[in-house]
Amino acid sequence: MAKLTDTSVIIAQHMVEGFFPSFASTLQKNTVNTIEIIQNNQVLEASKIYLGEGLTCLDARQVRFIKKTASLNGYNPDINTLFKAFVSFDKECKILCVILTGIGSDGVDACKALASNGAICITESKSSAIVDGMPKRARALVPNIKVHEMDEIIQAINEFCDV
Repeated sequence: MAKLTDTSVIIAQHMVEGFFPSFASTLQKNTVNTIEIIQNNQVLEASKIYLGEGLTCLDARQVRFIKKTASLNGYNPDINTLFKAFVSFDKECKILCVILTGIGSDGVDACKALASNGAICITESKSSAIVDGMPKRARALVPNIKVHEMDEIIQAINEFCDV
């Protein structure tokens, strides 16, 4: 397995809070990079893979995560909150935003903001999405979003990370 060197990966997948450690453990078996569940005040480091949980955003001045409990009517994690935290970084670093299968439209508004600021944005095709809510909204609302099958998304992520 190739190791990410200068790239940080942040994964935000809707799931029940208690499942994150098991998910992190499963992901760790498939990478040589360290996988961590984001903690409050944790500094973002290169070559690590982070799992967002709750309301996670980034303090742009200190490149430090700020984590709060997800709201009762929100998602866990709240992808819009996490993605919006990176809008201010769009001129300083390359950003790849990927929206995969899911119900609703979480992440789409922030993905739109990232796309308009030059981030590369990808969503999966209708044929590959198990639940086409989030990808369908992204395809409809995010300008210049690339639509790929899952194998193409994996390839695009690997190319972006220079793996």
